[in-house]
Amino acid sequence: MPQEKVILGSEEWCSFPELGIPTIKARVDSGAKTSALHAINIAPFIKNETNWVRFDINPIQNNLKTVIHCEAPLIDKRIVKSSSGFREQRYVIQTNLKIGDSIWPIEMTLTNRDSMGFRMLLGREAMSGRVLVDPEQQYLLGQPTTDNLKELYKNSEKATTGLRIGVLASNPELYSNKRIMEAGEMRGHEMHFLNIKECYMKLDAQTPEIHYRGGIILNQFDAIIPRIRPSITFYGCALTRQFEALKVYSLNSANAITQSRDKLFSLQLLLNSGIGIPTTGFANSPLDTNDLIKMVGGSPLIVKLLEGTQGKGVVLAETKKAAESVINAFKSVNANILVQEFIKEADGKDLRLFVIDGKVVATIQREAMPGEFRANIHLGGTASIIKPTAEEKRIAIKAAKAMDLKVAGVDIIRSSKGPLLLEVNSSPGLEGIEGATNKDIAGEMIKAIEKNFKHRM
Repeated sequence: MPQEKVILGSEEWCSFPELGIPTIKARVDSGAKTSALHAINIAPFIKNETNWVRFDINPIQNNLKTVIHCEAPLIDKRIVKSSSGFREQRYVIQTNLKIGDSIWPIEMTLTNRDSMGFRMLLGREAMSGRVLVDPEQQYLLGQPTTDNLKELYKNSEKATTGLRIGVLASNPELYSNKRIMEAGEMRGHEMHFLNIKECYMKLDAQTPEIHYRGGIILNQFDAIIPRIRPSITFYGCALTRQFEALKVYSLNSANAITQSRDKLFSLQLLLNSGIGIPTTGFANSPLDTNDLIKMVGGSPLIVKLLEGTQGKGVVLAETKKAAESVINAFKSVNANILVQEFIKEADGKDLRLFVIDGKVVATIQREAMPGEFRANIHLGGTASIIKPTAEEKRIAIKAAKAMDLKVAGVDIIRSSKGPLLLEVNSSPGLEGIEGATNKDIAGEMIKAIEKNFKHRM
């Protein structure tokens, strides 16, 4: 006798009894092959001589205080291309799905879905032979009230007993900032987003202060995490310096951020520490252009604005004539530029090593789009997992130390001369590296702050 199929709308509430998740809202998507469940703090382990994985989940959208700690047998690891274009390695689990009165086993990948509208995606493989979808309907099997949700999750509320931490940044909706806020709250800290443009200072020998729009005084923070855009480096670092003067711990100091933003100064610091870089030239006068080009090995070569970021202000000049034109054009508007040798054998790839508190916590390889030489994720580059060599890890750790950065994104290129350092980023983005590696990088940043306050925790 054929099995009677369940009729679902485009959105439904379901549960996972074996994971201890009493209810969660799912997007029913027949266009997606595989189901996916929101997960953070993902960690594989061995249980009874078999592979398992543990993870945390905030099952209710926009509620970070409610946390479920889950464990499940690990059945696979897969490379999946996310909707944002990142290649991710995802862990795959199998568990029972309960929806309405029906229950059956499904496979799901684990991934951070904070940027998505739903904590759960139900794909067609899990629905095959069991489900019919009416895309015009929603919640055909019912939905819980707010009071129902509170009752179901009353024992999962996480108390806030930790530090008072401010994220000093510009955009609260940016993935990196949201993840840092989430990670701090997950670990029991009181997190506050502090918009740089809404902060102002009182400089006074007796009562120095930082105020927030509306006159709120911000002097009672334990720590701040500066995430300063290059365009507001001066003001952002001035604020960070003021917090430091008030004895507030800053994950990256104002001085470290300031010197990291000066590409020429930072390269000089790195060279002084014995770290290899692509041959680089710097000159003030257009009259020196020809020798400058010759100095870095001729064309093709890279021209970089000192103030550029995310691949902006970086130009590949493929011929000597093109190089002369680009260099002289920049100099005609009094722009400060670096001229750097082009590492052809890198083939549009570089490594981003994420260093936190003197350790490499994650590494990705970034690969440029076809026809593009810049591998930046913001410019359409793709990210994939790669294992760095011992020398590459050594360079990354040494570079972060030379720049006095507790948190750094260190970019390295593989050349015929060995690994060469491109630059050190003091506010590295989290989306590409967390998406590709499934590691909780934001959580590692919070742990670095906790380590500083260990005597108080």
